[in-house]
Amino acid sequence: MAAFLQKLFKSRKSTSAPDRKAKAQAQPVAAPVEDKRAELREEQLKALNAAQTQEAVAGLAIEGLTADIRLKAVSQLEDAELLQRVQKQAKGRDKGVYQVVRQKLQVIRDEQARQEAVSETIATLISNARDQAKSEDTKLYSARLDTLLSQWATVEPGATPDQLSEFLQSVHSCRERIAGMKAARLEEERQREKQLQQEETLALMAQTLEDLRHQPAEEIASLASLDALQKTQENRWLEATRDTQVEKQQQKTYETSMMALRNYIAAIRHINQAKESLLALSSAVEQEKAGPEDRENAVALLKEINWPQGFPAPELLEPARKLAGKPKAPIEKSDDLKQQQASADSLQKTLDHLEEALEAKQLKDSRQLMKTAQQHFKALDHRLSKGFQARMQLLTAQLRDLTDWQGFATEPKQVALCEQMEHLAEQPIEPEVKSERIKELQQEWRDLGGSSDRTLWSRFKKASDKAYEPCKAYFKAKSGLKQANLERRKEICAELELFVNGADWSTIDWKAVDRILQTARQEWKAAWPIEFRDNRQVQKQFDELLKKLEAPINEEQRKNEALKQAIVEQAQALTEHQPLQEAMNKAKALQSDWKAVGITRHREDRKLWQAFRKACDEIFARRDSERSEQQQATKEADTAAEDVLQQVVSVDSDQDAAALEQAAATLRSLDEAQVSATVKEQIQREKQRLSQAVSAQELKAGISEWQALVLARTDATAPVPGSLPGSWAGLAERLGDLNDQELVIRAEILAGVPSPEEDQQKRMEIQVQRLAQGIGSGEKTDNALQSVEALVASWCSQPADHPADPSLASRLSHALDKLITN
Repeated sequence: MAAFLQKLFKSRKSTSAPDRKAKAQAQPVAAPVEDKRAELREEQLKALNAAQTQEAVAGLAIEGLTADIRLKAVSQLEDAELLQRVQKQAKGRDKGVYQVVRQKLQVIRDEQARQEAVSETIATLISNARDQAKSEDTKLYSARLDTLLSQWATVEPGATPDQLSEFLQSVHSCRERIAGMKAARLEEERQREKQLQQEETLALMAQTLEDLRHQPAEEIASLASLDALQKTQENRWLEATRDTQVEKQQQKTYETSMMALRNYIAAIRHINQAKESLLALSSAVEQEKAGPEDRENAVALLKEINWPQGFPAPELLEPARKLAGKPKAPIEKSDDLKQQQASADSLQKTLDHLEEALEAKQLKDSRQLMKTAQQHFKALDHRLSKGFQARMQLLTAQLRDLTDWQGFATEPKQVALCEQMEHLAEQPIEPEVKSERIKELQQEWRDLGGSSDRTLWSRFKKASDKAYEPCKAYFKAKSGLKQANLERRKEICAELELFVNGADWSTIDWKAVDRILQTARQEWKAAWPIEFRDNRQVQKQFDELLKKLEAPINEEQRKNEALKQAIVEQAQALTEHQPLQEAMNKAKALQSDWKAVGITRHREDRKLWQAFRKACDEIFARRDSERSEQQQATKEADTAAEDVLQQVVSVDSDQDAAALEQAAATLRSLDEAQVSATVKEQIQREKQRLSQAVSAQELKAGISEWQALVLARTDATAPVPGSLPGSWAGLAERLGDLNDQELVIRAEILAGVPSPEEDQQKRMEIQVQRLAQGIGSGEKTDNALQSVEALVASWCSQPADHPADPSLASRLSHALDKLITN
């Protein structure tokens, strides 16, 4: 290859005088210059179109015969170092090549700058993601993560697998943290809502009991209403206290209030059941026909009814009480005067508020306050009630006047409400929306204080019933949905019970169990709406099954958390472990062990993961630190080596051996273990160049001696065998008996020099013979030199009385010259 390239790139300068003389002897008639240029151009084009190395293409870019060859060669160059070399040699010599090379180098520099910017951006984003994962600032946390992901998407193709993995690990930590914050926020809202439900339940219970304590004796509370209130508040309290902490005082207050309400409801229920018996006793008392048997019945009924203390007893119980010998009032004597005074104080305050409401013309509030005042007034005895009687009559008259006046003011609004309700009845609206709108209009009617005009009220009631008629089918279907949801919840309980009873906890898949648990909860919530009363027993069964299922899961989670805690402790111990590579390998093994651990509680797992991640980050941060130090050392070594390389590059291959050896020694003094691969390759390349230059000089000196020995035979002054190198005798002997012509032809074949026309036949025979012996044109340079040395040895070993033909000696010397140039 070297001989072929040298032939393509041979200088177009005039050859030396001895060379012209040799050519004149070998080829008396020279070929036309243009034919040689055309032939050389074709050879260069073929070489350019063939698959050449970048070195060969760089040579054509400088030594190409024509401008189009040189430009075409430059277009195929991609190596930046070779482009710089071509630019240096083309400067001031080939403007076209120089401009193209400069543009290509600029493109390469721009690309390198872009790659460096991308690398810097990637490093910055990885650092920002790592900081984001550790940051305690949760303000706009999700938005900052989205920004990081958006920026990363633009540079991700340029990231290495390690960089991508590191970034994604930080992003995973951020997302886990976002999920944790969201879960904590939802849990806080859930707890706040439950607390509100608890407070509202207690407030409603207290208000209900207070109203019942001031219930007029002639009125009996609705059993259906109280029963519905009790059940709804029981369900409400059960839902509000599920999975949350309840203060002991709150729970005690609830239980006390609920017990009082239950006792009151039970007494009302017994009164309704014994109503006929009570009426019979009342009739017997009125007719004064009560006997001992009636008295016994009265005692038994009162014992069964067991009317709770602190609540006014209904008038229906008074006959039974008289027969049983009990006082009319159920209030203890010690508390009678106090309660009377308290009622009087309450009535006084209520009447004051009533006067203010009447003056402000607030009809609704006035009616409510009047109702409350009447209750307090009835609770007073005759002595205290006389002092309030006149004021009560005055305020009642004022309320009547306000009602009449308000009727004139509110009638147009009530008519408008009737029209709105009638219009709503004709509109095809969604049932839920329509029902809500009906309730809103009805509330507006109530806010106006109602109407004394029965015709107007009948009109509004008729429109309301008509508007609500389409909603009935919907709510009926919704009721069917509630029943279907109840059946679905029963199925869930049956499936859970079958699974819990049949599970083999020693070999079970815990992740599958956790999924079953989560799925059961989700499906349970999805089975909604549902009647609270019907759901009570099913909810109790579901809660018990969840406890049975959660118990082994909790035990397994605690065991796995202990395993992860051990992994965290091992990782923390590795933060100071040496050697670092061993610590990193162990940390990677711990990461695999972490993934192999089973289920854990989410909150505990997040804490353990943060500790584990922190320890691993510290381990790999040591690697980054050492790598940074190594890179800094390599950068410094590269800078020092590049200074030396600039000096060595300036040493031309044609300088003397001492200069070449000094340059080689300078290169050998460099510590190649510290430099980068690129600089190391440059050092090796320069060493090889200097070694080849020294070898070429030695070869040139040796061949010059051979040429002197070759030409000596033409003067019949053959060299004395003893003056020849000692190895030549053996070389000549191995070569065999060859005449001078054959020796010269063989040398020309090895040097790539054409033979005269008359020797072409002989040359062909020798080439065929060499091919048959396995020696071809692909013979290496070292082997060719050894072969030529053998030919020269055989030439010089001829007897002194056998002088050589000068033309043959000139041809052999010319072949040796070609070896030097090749």
